[in-house]
Amino acid sequence: MICQEHGAPTPFSDAEAAAVQAFTEGLGLDGMIDVHTHFMPKPVLDKVWAYFDSAGPMVGREWPIAYRADEEERVAALRAFGVRTFSSMLYPHRPDMGEWLNGWGVDFAARHPDCLQTATFYPEPTAARYVAEAIENGAEIFKSHIQVGDYSPLDPLLDDVWGVLAQTQIPVVIHCGSGPVPGRHTGPAPIRELLQRFPTLSLIIAHMGMPEYEDFVALAEEYDEVRLDTTMNFTDFSNERAPYPADLLPRVAALREKILFGSDFPNIPYSYLHALQSCERLGLGDDWMRSVLHHNAAGLFGR
Repeated sequence: MICQEHGAPTPFSDAEAAAVQAFTEGLGLDGMIDVHTHFMPKPVLDKVWAYFDSAGPMVGREWPIAYRADEEERVAALRAFGVRTFSSMLYPHRPDMGEWLNGWGVDFAARHPDCLQTATFYPEPTAARYVAEAIENGAEIFKSHIQVGDYSPLDPLLDDVWGVLAQTQIPVVIHCGSGPVPGRHTGPAPIRELLQRFPTLSLIIAHMGMPEYEDFVALAEEYDEVRLDTTMNFTDFSNERAPYPADLLPRVAALREKILFGSDFPNIPYSYLHALQSCERLGLGDDWMRSVLHHNAAGLFGR
């Protein structure tokens, strides 16, 4: 049972799990892949949740956590929904955290083999070393959070990091759009410059690049290894402040093979089912939905 605290909704139930499974089965899928879920050490996640509860400056609005529960309950919820593969998006907000988080990510993935082994980094002198070690230890996906980390992706301390990631083409989910509130280094301009320097980087633009949607669609159209994740997009919650432009949907439809489903579970203020229904109501068709919910990520990660 998901805990009810701080006014958060508690949508998870056997009925919701059955409804989510019925949704994917209706598309002819026996499960899905969610590339944007958050698992991290409890002291770190507790601080993240406390920040959301306070509606801090990087949140900018009331944001109840729908799936506030202990770690194993959250893993069980995803599995009950029929999520066959997920991630443990973790990220540092200061130096001397990245390597420790990567060690935790190795342990978490070992205990949960349906989780993509997730790693991260921060601009610091040791970053190139511990990113190389994370790759050697089996990292399948990285997370970069430009807003929370408050760093430039063009920081020279990351040059060797981007170099090895471009060479190995291990995907990086990067929160670089200026939503929910702008950061000092967010927006498409630094990412365009980064890709000009490292054009083979495999970047998954989190939240479709919210709210600079058109700029990030253009990057996905231009660069072979740039993809977008749907995290929080198209939902009623996001549409209140950053609705996805209807005139971009034909281009999103054409990018069918480069869009991946992400939920931001557990840190969402609505039900998991609503995230799926919000993608469906775009009206882009069952083939698009199957690609986004499963096929694209399965191909990218060999799952």
